[in-house]
Amino acid sequence: MKRTIVVGVVALMGVAGVAGAQGQTSPGPAEIVAARQASFDMSAVTLGAIKTQLDAGAPPQGIAFAASGLNKWATALPTMFPAGTGSDSLPGATKARAEIWSDRAGFEARAAAYAAATADLQAKVAANDTAGALAAWTTVRGTCGSCHDAYRE
Repeated sequence: MKRTIVVGVVALMGVAGVAGAQGQTSPGPAEIVAARQASFDMSAVTLGAIKTQLDAGAPPQGIAFAASGLNKWATALPTMFPAGTGSDSLPGATKARAEIWSDRAGFEARAAAYAAATADLQAKVAANDTAGALAAWTTVRGTCGSCHDAYRE
């Protein structure tokens, strides 16, 4: 299971690295949507793997890398929704609602809550606090879901 977490986080970081390694050529809207969809998939896998490890009684410090990767994604998340990457520009390519752009302040507030929750999870994991990490995981899951409820079709 630890290997699954590591693979998921490494893949998540790889997507971010590939997006940043474009050099002089900026990724187009379709590439940005593909990168954010892949990142969301890897985020879900990472979040699930963290929960599995915690539920199995694994020491929280063993999932520090996964928690760190999840926090990096949460912090970068708002940047993955630039103008021109919604369904108005790419019909059928994204499930992102137009409200991400029309209610940008609300979207960024929810994304900030998610980032804060992942930072708390990361801190609890670093402190080797199993009960705190489980509680923080629940908060992360809630903040993740609240954004989906409001901004995903």
